[in-house]
Amino acid sequence: MATGRTHRPATRSRGIPEATVARLPLYLRALTALSERSVPTVSSEELAAAAGVNSAKLRKDFSYLGSYGTRGVGYDVEYLVYQISRELGLTQDWPVVIVGIGNLGAALANYGGFASRGFRVAALIDADPAMAGTPVAGIPVQHADDLETIVRDNGVSIGVISTPAGAAQQVCDRLVAAGVTSILNFAPTVLSVPDGVDVRKVDLSIELQILAFHEQRKSVEDTGEAGVGQSTVGVAQDVSVPDAEEAPVRPVAEGRKGPDGDMPAVMPA
Repeated sequence: MATGRTHRPATRSRGIPEATVARLPLYLRALTALSERSVPTVSSEELAAAAGVNSAKLRKDFSYLGSYGTRGVGYDVEYLVYQISRELGLTQDWPVVIVGIGNLGAALANYGGFASRGFRVAALIDADPAMAGTPVAGIPVQHADDLETIVRDNGVSIGVISTPAGAAQQVCDRLVAAGVTSILNFAPTVLSVPDGVDVRKVDLSIELQILAFHEQRKSVEDTGEAGVGQSTVGVAQDVSVPDAEEAPVRPVAEGRKGPDGDMPAVMPA
């Protein structure tokens, strides 16, 4: 069985922009839904609407994959599912370790979407000795003392950190030293990693704060005035962020780019 340690996704070598890579999972999710309904072809407009992007952007994204569709027919759904899965590295097995089996870690372990998307939870790790041997999602929790051995024995290159903030950097350092080159960070802190290590950060509180900002702005627009304690500075202005379509894919290291430099990761639905 192939593992993540010996195979890398093709996107880096092909120079696909980071913004395009971030949208590929959205297209794949929409295409998978169409495939499950036995829909053979889909137009760029239909697929763009299902993925929540505009059709011109979708066509440009697919041009990086060498897929242009057929005029009057659209895109072959099954072929696109395979093509995007291949580009994302999902046609192979990716063993993953989850470190920190509290409420969030246990929820991640029980998430059923990993296996169907090319990921296998190879091990669950926690620093609490009382957790050792406790089955979570049918997998016995192993102690953090054995982290390096677990990573090596399972050929793991992707680690998920769901520890408290104070422990996250030490866990990250140990994962990287053991050979992990990609990290999904749920801990509410910024991690520092060396070149060649990719970090994706998921911070639910930040996402909620962004939603709160938009709710406040909508409230101000509805009433025409700011509420008590609300500032009107910047609220009524729509700040556009460049899409950086032409930027090549590079490793995202939180320690180098800062908390605002990377794109927020989103758990698949």
